[in-house]
Amino acid sequence: MAFSLLMAAIAPGIALLAYFYLKDLYESEPISVVARMFILGILTVFPTMVVQRGFVLGLGENPLLFAFGISAGIEEFIKWFLVYFLIFRNSSIKQPYDGIVYATAVSLGFATLENVLFSWFYQPSFSTLLYRAMLPVSGHALFGVIMGYYLGKAKLNPTQEKKYVTYALFLPIFWHGSFDYILLQASSYWLWLIVPFMFILWMRGIRKVNRANRMPVIR
Repeated sequence: MAFSLLMAAIAPGIALLAYFYLKDLYESEPISVVARMFILGILTVFPTMVVQRGFVLGLGENPLLFAFGISAGIEEFIKWFLVYFLIFRNSSIKQPYDGIVYATAVSLGFATLENVLFSWFYQPSFSTLLYRAMLPVSGHALFGVIMGYYLGKAKLNPTQEKKYVTYALFLPIFWHGSFDYILLQASSYWLWLIVPFMFILWMRGIRKVNRANRMPVIR
């Protein structure tokens, strides 16, 4: 039973990463580099939790501050930092879609370990893990899509690099913070808000995937 729960916790992240990896219509990125970014996403979970706990102890748990600053702000900054300095600055992005692949790899590594820890400590039902696959895990993937899309645009448009790199950080924070705020505040009617929210997020994410695949190769 424990092994089955573990596999159910890991599977959504791997499946979503495979989905976005295979959506690349041009030359696929090296599996080894994508796997490395996925593992780095995993390794950031515990340091992130420590930092977040410190901020909660120091600043309290105001829902707005927690959702947009302590949760979304810290998590998305760490993901952005990894992709920006390890991938973007090293010219590993050769086509705008590459940014999406690497950013989703980091995001899904993070989300996968979160899901494993949740499974380990709470022993949830498979229906609960399905809910987590559809909401937190896919949410992290889509925040990564947004981040990677704008990093790809920054690489394609060097004269507007600063603007798009800023978008790559703050737009995922906005969407992630909004997601967390809905779950924190709408305790009795959250489903009525989170379902349309996720629908919009998925539509925007797929649109960005398609746009990135239509952009020219970076020279």
